[in-house]
Amino acid sequence: MKKMRSNIPALFCMTVLVVLVCGIAHASGGGGEHGSSVMDWVWRFLNFGILVVVLVWFLGKPMKAYFRQRTELIEKSIKEASDAREAAERALKEVEEKLRMKDQEIEKIMEAARRSGETDRDALIEDGRRMSEQIREKARINIEQELKQAREELKAEAAAIALEIAEKKIRERLSEEDQVRLLEESLKKIEEQNG
Repeated sequence: MKKMRSNIPALFCMTVLVVLVCGIAHASGGGGEHGSSVMDWVWRFLNFGILVVVLVWFLGKPMKAYFRQRTELIEKSIKEASDAREAAERALKEVEEKLRMKDQEIEKIMEAARRSGETDRDALIEDGRRMSEQIREKARINIEQELKQAREELKAEAAAIALEIAEKKIRERLSEEDQVRLLEESLKKIEEQNG
């Protein structure tokens, strides 16, 4: 490639020189007539032929090498682009597969969370039911204790009222002498028990 680049200026100069020589030869050959003659056309074709031969002679090998290198470079670029495209397609497929896997993972996580939520809900409902039963049982026990205590208080109050009523009736029926006699008997019994 460097060899061809160094020959390009020389080849360009040679081409320009050949064109100029052909132009001068054509101009000196009879520029007075404006008509076209057969010889005029022959010289033109001859000049063109010489130009082509010179160009092929001097530029043939370098141009072949240049075009071969350029073709190889283009083929290499096409192959690299093709390889890069295949790599990009593979990478895209991998990314799509990973995204599909992520979607599946997300679905699994959502399902696990749903199951966990249902389990937690069921456990909370069961705990609430148990606590409700415990509260009812405690309330029943408290009510029974309150009723028992209220009955005992009522019995005690009823006994006190009955005692008062009985005492009242006894006082009304007993005379003062009976009361003194009962008092003395009670005192004797107490003395006997203590004595």
